[in-house]
Formats: sequence, structure tokens, C-alpha cells
Amino acid sequence: MAMKKSDAPNVIEIPRLNVQHMEVTLIGDSALISHRWSDKAKTMMLDKQMKKAKGAKEAKDPWMDFCQSLYWISAMPERPTEADIAKAKFGFPAVAFKSAAVDACSHVDGVTKVEARGAFHIQGDMVEIKGIPQMREDMVRIAMGTADIRHRGEFREWSAKFTVRFNPNVLSAEQIINLFNTAGFGVGIGEWRPQKDGSYGMFRVMTQADELAQAAE
Repeated sequence: MAMKKSDAPNVIEIPRLNVQHMEVTLIGDSALISHRWSDKAKTMMLDKQMKKAKGAKEAKDPWMDFCQSLYWISAMPERPTEADIAKAKFGFPAVAFKSAAVDACSHVDGVTKVEARGAFHIQGDMVEIKGIPQMREDMVRIAMGTADIRHRGEFREWSAKFTVRFNPNVLSAEQIINLFNTAGFGVGIGEWRPQKDGSYGMFRVMTQADELAQAAE
């Protein structure tokens, strides 16, 4: 029996996404302060949530607090030395860079945060930070106004390079670059960034002029 026209299977055509890639290099305009949650801090938080009994408070170890505030790409030694720090590779979460660019939509006309979130992605979980971290000491206020001393890693001079996958049908390469440039000035990454009323973690997208200046050094 001949198949009726209405019984013919529907053929669904799926348009192919025009996904493109580009490399973005950022140059730090102010020091980047890293504050990774240490394993000890995460354990203490979990113990509190599980209502475990507390032991005696451990003495502060400024050097280890500094080392554990960094996002290690290299394997972290049990107790790193200055030589280990100088030759190691460190990073920063890729999501921090994307979040900064998405939040920059508040400062750019014609691009919404919803569009930006789905228009591009940074490859990998961690972006390598080029630079050697140094230990900084800060007085901070914690719960109930109590003062505390924090020792964290600071990259005074730094740069970062990553690959962006993007859909040019939603946002062009130029628009995405503009978002990162705007984010570097108005949002930033890390502790005490402009978004949190600070001036650290600021950056700009590398230009041809920057490349020529680096080559001349």
C-alpha cells in the first residue's frame, strides 16, 4: 500500500553552529591578589557543617597561608621553598575571567549578560598566570568586626593567555574583545578588584603596540 503524504517521516534539519576560536592575551594593569580556599579552610568549614567537635586552634603559618592561597598548576610540594615558587606554574580560574567579561555588559550598550553567557566560553578550567607571586600581608575585618592578618599571593606584574570559543552569530570577535577590555578596567579579577570597590586585578587586552614594546625590551 502506498504511503500517504501525511504519513511520511518529518526530516528535521539542524543548522550547523558557526563556532570559531581566538586567542586573547591580557596584560595586568594592577597587582592580582590570589585567595584560593586552602584545604584546611575547606575542612574546617565542612567540620562545622557536620557539627564535629573542634580541636585546639593551630598556630598561624604565614608562609604556608601564602603558598596555599595560590592556584598551583605545577604539583605543589609538601612545603614549598622560594625556589619552588620561582619555577612553578600558577593559574587563576577561567570562570573568573568569563564572569568579569559578562559583568562588563553593565557598562556596554547593546549586549546583555544573557547573550554574553551563551556566546563565548574560555577553554579549560584554569588560565595560566605568567609572573612570580610574592607574599603580601593585609589587615582584614572578619565576623563581628574582629581584625585578622591575612597572608596571600600577589602577582605584581602578570599576563594571561587563553583560547575563547565563540558564536559570531551572537557576538563578534570585536564585541568580545571589547567586553574583556571593559572588564579589565571596571570589573577586574581576584581580591579587592574594582567590582568590590578596590583597584587590584585590573587588566587590558594586549594590542599591537604592547607586542612591539615587549619585543623592544
